[in-house]
Amino acid sequence: MAAMTEPQSLYEVIGGETRVREMVDRFYDLMELEPEFALLRSAHPPTLDNARDRLFWFLTGWMGGPDAYVERFGHPRLRARHMPFAIGTQERDQWLRAMAWAMEDVGVAEDLRLRLMESFYQTADWMRNKPD
Repeated sequence: MAAMTEPQSLYEVIGGETRVREMVDRFYDLMELEPEFALLRSAHPPTLDNARDRLFWFLTGWMGGPDAYVERFGHPRLRARHMPFAIGTQERDQWLRAMAWAMEDVGVAEDLRLRLMESFYQTADWMRNKPD
């Protein structure tokens, strides 16, 4: 009888810590480099180091890796933590475009990118807190 194997987490499938860090770093690099993300960039402080770490820790745990975000800050409470920032359709769309571009640039497989983008869209749309 064949041994049953545990299904891999998204964290394992994407390539673990190294790939998640590459993706997050590319996301924030694009935010700083590309004019099409100016509105999204303007919602962040002058230095993005803290944001890079927080998104990396959050995505790592969300994908099934170590739960560093929760260990440091407790439950993510994404919507509550983002309420101080005006998030509309443009901000949502810029975030999604930057993340899609980052995933493509670091070599995340297309089927996984599509799967992640569905989840990212649902969350990003739910985060909107200002009328358009």
